[in-house]
Parts: sequence; C-alpha cells; structure tokens
Amino acid sequence: MRDVAVAAMRDQNRVVLREINWTVASGDYWVAAGLQGSGKSDFMAMTAGLMGPVAGRYLLFGEEMPIFDEAHLKTRLRLGLVFETGQLFNHLTVSENIALPVRYDKNLTKSEAAPQVQPVLQALELESWADTTPGALGRPWQKRVGLARALILRPEVLLVDSPLTGLDLRHTSWWLGFLEQLSKGHPLLGGRPLTLVVTTADVQPWSNRAVRFAVVRDERFYVVGEWERLDAQRDGVARELFMTEAQRKETATQEATARTRE
Repeated sequence: MRDVAVAAMRDQNRVVLREINWTVASGDYWVAAGLQGSGKSDFMAMTAGLMGPVAGRYLLFGEEMPIFDEAHLKTRLRLGLVFETGQLFNHLTVSENIALPVRYDKNLTKSEAAPQVQPVLQALELESWADTTPGALGRPWQKRVGLARALILRPEVLLVDSPLTGLDLRHTSWWLGFLEQLSKGHPLLGGRPLTLVVTTADVQPWSNRAVRFAVVRDERFYVVGEWERLDAQRDGVARELFMTEAQRKETATQEATARTRE
C-alpha cells in the first residue's frame, strides 16, 4: 500500500484512515491494533477487496486492487477474509456454509464438495456441529465456522477481523494456538506457512509472540514492528492499547472536559 486512504464501508464519503504505507511479505504475521471505532474493520474490508481505496495504490500479488473482473479472480481468491461476526448464512448448516466458496469456485455439488469440507471440519473441531445451523451455535463457534469457510479454498493470505472479541479464555487460547500453527505451516494447508493479518483491540494476548504490530489510531496506520518496539510505545502511539478499560474511560472523560473548557 502506498499513500492509501480508506473510507467507511457505510459511508464512502467519510475517510477513516489516511496515508497508509505498508508492505506485507510472504509468511508475515501482522497484528493491527486499535480501539473500537478506529477503522480496523473498514481497513480489513478494503484490504480484502470489498471496496477500493479512496486514494493511493494497493497491490495484491502485483495486481491492482480491488479485483472484480473474472480474468483476475484467481489472484483475488489467493486471499481469504474472516469477518468479526462470522457473517454466516443462517438457513444453511455449518457444512453447507463452509462448502459455499469451493462449490461456487469449482461448480461442485454438495456431495462433490464433501471430501474437501471434512478435513476442515476436523481441523477446526467442528465435526459435531456439521449438520447444525449457525443460529444454534454460540458466538465462539460461529467465529470458528467463519474461519473454516475462509480456509476451504486454501488461501495464501488470510485476514482475520477481531477474532478474540467476546471469547472466553478457552476459545482465546484455541485461536491464538491455531493462528500460530497456520502462520508456521498447518497440515490442513499442506504445511505451507500462511501470511496473516489480524486485528485486535487488546494487544496483550499477542505479547512476546513472533508477530509484527501496527497501530490504528487517529486516522493513521502506524507501522511499529516486533513486540519490543510496541512495548516501547506505551507512552506513545500505543498508549491507549495498554490501558485498562477504567483508565481509558477516565482519559476520555478528562479529554472531553478539556475540550469543553476550550
């Protein structure tokens, strides 16, 4: 990305991020951290190609994004996206949701797609939910189904929007472990390392892990680097990310009071 600006998905006239200059190499594992409302989901939507940048240039595997034309669709399908809420079809079962991308891409019947769905169900511990509709699942399992659907086409780059939001310790631990396996090379993908970009409002779960960090704040995308560099920004651009919720509320109150006095 070179001098990229991102608009809000729901209001294309409102710019939420500006002047993004960022390069992701094959095999990288990035965590883009920012508080709620900072524009992380809009950034992921643009990165996934659901909308184009409102300024600047964004290349994926050397191709100009967004890619909508049929001739370059294969390049676009090398990238997968996991929505924060899963974005599942409630009238379809878990297996049918997971199968959708491969059925559409290769024009397969349900039975023809089944052999490709089964190992994904097994790897993500979803076999017992295969014939269940998403409405009967808790949020943690819905998120996991969204991940399974993104992995069915075996992408080379995976975008995961706020995977840990609303999860208990058990599911948080599972996600951190599974994403790390994907980054290093999971058997589901033939041992090939997967390039990952993940968003979060809480950096602590990723402390001292082999990832790189960026901070989304004040309409800017700050490329920071490894954990040590992020930790060094506790009083800088990453200050709010290291605060407790109570500290954030107190700071927001103080800033609002200061603006009122001005």
